[in-house]
Amino acid sequence: MCARFLPCREDAEEACQDTLLALAQGITRFEGRSSFCTWLHRLAANRARSTYQRLRRPFDTAASGTPLPDAPDPRRTSVIAGTRLDLLDALDCLSPDLAESVTLRDVLGLSYREIAGLQSVPEGTVKARIHEARRQLRQKLTVAPAPTGAGVS
Repeated sequence: MCARFLPCREDAEEACQDTLLALAQGITRFEGRSSFCTWLHRLAANRARSTYQRLRRPFDTAASGTPLPDAPDPRRTSVIAGTRLDLLDALDCLSPDLAESVTLRDVLGLSYREIAGLQSVPEGTVKARIHEARRQLRQKLTVAPAPTGAGVS
């Protein structure tokens, strides 16, 4: 599940380990308002997003003594990995409610009812959030058409 969010295997494994740690630490807080599977999906989605955000954050190279890695070479980055990164960047621009709703529905495949239970909101609210999130994502992910070269001889 974490690999659906994070294109790098090692990052996905780290997010998975964070999920298992959060599960062990938070199992006593599971209230049973949703299925255990749904709750675990939510933990994994949150840990994957946190891992991604932590990786994107610039860090102080002077303090750590570690140089910043080179930017990825677009010729060597797979289309799938690039698409995932674009999606994660776009999800970062959404409000947390919208990002969580659309992620639970479109990435993890939960039903509207399950999402409503997880978020403690009516199904109509979930549908509205998903609709708005998709609209905003579409806007952010749509690539402007390249100039056609009109007027160039």
